[in-house]
Amino acid sequence: MITIKEPKELQQELKRRRFEAAKQGHELTVGLVPTMGFLHEGHASLLREARSSDVVVLSIFVNPIQFGPNEDLDRYPRDAARDLALAEKEKVDIVFMPEVEHMYPQPTKTKIRVEELTSRLCGASRPGHFDGVTTVVAKLFHIVNPDFAYFGMKDAQQVAVLSQMVRDLNMDVQLVPCPIVRESDGLALSSRNVYLTGEQRAQALILSASLKEAYDLVTEHKVTTAGELKRRLTERIQSKPLAEIDYVDVLTFPELEPLDEQVRIDDYQGDLIAALAVKFGNTRLIDNMLFEKKDVALHV
Repeated sequence: MITIKEPKELQQELKRRRFEAAKQGHELTVGLVPTMGFLHEGHASLLREARSSDVVVLSIFVNPIQFGPNEDLDRYPRDAARDLALAEKEKVDIVFMPEVEHMYPQPTKTKIRVEELTSRLCGASRPGHFDGVTTVVAKLFHIVNPDFAYFGMKDAQQVAVLSQMVRDLNMDVQLVPCPIVRESDGLALSSRNVYLTGEQRAQALILSASLKEAYDLVTEHKVTTAGELKRRLTERIQSKPLAEIDYVDVLTFPELEPLDEQVRIDDYQGDLIAALAVKFGNTRLIDNMLFEKKDVALHV
């Protein structure tokens, strides 16, 4: 495993490896796992998925342009030594760990914006966040030129937004969405979980519990409309006194179009997602549940 900081150095290293592979009659495949570090088992699962590529590139970069002025950029958890140990364990080939001045040597005047999909959910409560995400991911795609890029479905909106960007701009990369990884008690793994107090963490379990209950209610046809599903989710989360809801919504996926509250879930001819963002103290957590059409089809 090697660690690289400069984008140009990474481009040259990958060009060299592709050239050497081509001389041997082999087309090298590259898998990219973009992260902001403070790695956990969720990231490790992405790296294991990426191992099907010849070369696995892990990027670790806390991207300042996706944080708002009142968000946690300065206190975002960082632990480079632990990250490198996990990368070594997961047999990463190249760790790309640029500094801010490497990625943004001067104030960036070019940003990529995906319309509509970014106006809802986290995009509504974090203006400009997804412009920062799409811009930095586009930069990583240009630097690494990966064949595959791996993203966790915990941030399903991010997966939808980046997929739209790739399609719209004809980027030659395949996005691979990977399942949410959870603690044994159901809490979705997140680098921000370290901010939670013991009581906040205990109450945060309502997120996964309410989504699991919602899935059961929908698949057993005990909840039939989008509005009813949102109300049931909201009521369950509000049963915890420390929970401060940012949003609870039910949308189409991956289009992220809102559903009329009277629409019957089992009449919709596509996939749906129930998405949550809830604060416990100063820590904002997100979670979601995907309802695939095959799971909610009407019983015949």
